[in-house]
Amino acid sequence: MKGTIRQRLTISVVSITAVMLALLVIGFNLTLRSSLDGDVDQLLEARAQTTLENVDFKDGNLQVGEGSDDGAEDALVWVFADGRQVEGPQISGRLDQIARRLANEGRGESTDDASDTRFYAEPIVVRGRAAGTVVTGISLEPYEKTADRALVASIVLALVMLVLIAITTRLVVDRALKPVSVMTEEAANWSEHDLDRRFNEGEPTDELTQLAATFDTMLDRMAYMVRHERNFSAELSHELRTPLSAIAAEAEIALRKDRPPDEYRDSLERISERSVELTGILETLLDVARAEGGAQSGETVDLDYAVGQAIVAADSLAERYGIRLEVGPDGEHLRVQVAPDTLQRMLAPIIENALTYARSSVAIGFGRKENGRAAEILVTDDGPGFDGEEAVAAFEPGRRGSAPRNAAAPAGTGLGLALSRRLARANGGEVSIMPSEEGAQVSLSVPLAIDPAPNPE
Repeated sequence: MKGTIRQRLTISVVSITAVMLALLVIGFNLTLRSSLDGDVDQLLEARAQTTLENVDFKDGNLQVGEGSDDGAEDALVWVFADGRQVEGPQISGRLDQIARRLANEGRGESTDDASDTRFYAEPIVVRGRAAGTVVTGISLEPYEKTADRALVASIVLALVMLVLIAITTRLVVDRALKPVSVMTEEAANWSEHDLDRRFNEGEPTDELTQLAATFDTMLDRMAYMVRHERNFSAELSHELRTPLSAIAAEAEIALRKDRPPDEYRDSLERISERSVELTGILETLLDVARAEGGAQSGETVDLDYAVGQAIVAADSLAERYGIRLEVGPDGEHLRVQVAPDTLQRMLAPIIENALTYARSSVAIGFGRKENGRAAEILVTDDGPGFDGEEAVAAFEPGRRGSAPRNAAAPAGTGLGLALSRRLARANGGEVSIMPSEEGAQVSLSVPLAIDPAPNPE
């Protein structure tokens, strides 16, 4: 069935009501006709009994006294004795013939459709033998008129009720669904222009408040997705601007005038480094977007293996900067609920930042946090550390520390710690700067694996 919900509900209710009213009309009229037939039969029998009570047998002849029905306009009573009519009404011969035939049969009923009359015969028994027959009759026309009037009246009443029910149903359905229409329009408008508006109907108590709660949940998800998309676009633009600008600047300087091959090689190396940095930023941002969108891979990794891989990846940088990388003593074997590549992208910027500012050494330790539900990796360097303001600003994209850097380190983009924290939080972890008397200490915490069974590396 096509059409709006209002139309479908109205048509359904009216159709069901029409069927029920039709059944009621049919049942009422059938019951009424059956009741009228019963009344006719009872009246015929009563008149026959009254007549029998007034019949007397004297000297071998039947005599009929005055009956209670004599003189009634519709009183049709015949009395027969041995086939001879003793008493009868002054009417046409057709009814007399029917009454005589019925009297000859002795007992029974008969209806004459032509005259619309019903007859009833009852034998007269005297001293155990049939001495005659009483036949009573009654015109069915008044009863049929009553039945016909009742039929017409019931049909008209049913039609009036059907119209009233249809109008009432439409009004009730319109009133019941109007809040739904209003809520739908408001939800559609809010989703386009005002992501912070909500219905706030409280705990669901009926269908409408449940619908409002569902709309609120839907709007929350839409608002989250829209903000997530906007934030991702803004961060992508912001965080890619620095490496792209550096690549463009290096290329422009290299092409400005002819240079010796060594200078071209230096420029290409710097462009290559920025390209690798740009690729890392893109991969990290994509990991963050997938994790915040609920698309975590569900992979796990051994923490000691992941830390070892991060140290191997940082060895060449430590050697270039002249910094010694130290690893803490092996502790408890832990497995964390993070994909291996994702954990590397979290940890690499923290180690690189420590190597950039360290004077001589960087130490990496790991173990279970005090709460027992997460693992922690501590990266400590012997550099100048963070002062109060820098500890807060260190995670802002594009902010670089004011402390002296390693002479061999490039200028940097100020994105490493910001991306590391963003990716850690997207995977249920955290990156924070720990208080330290000397140097800097950065903590990376990640959730422990739910399933301790190791995956093959």
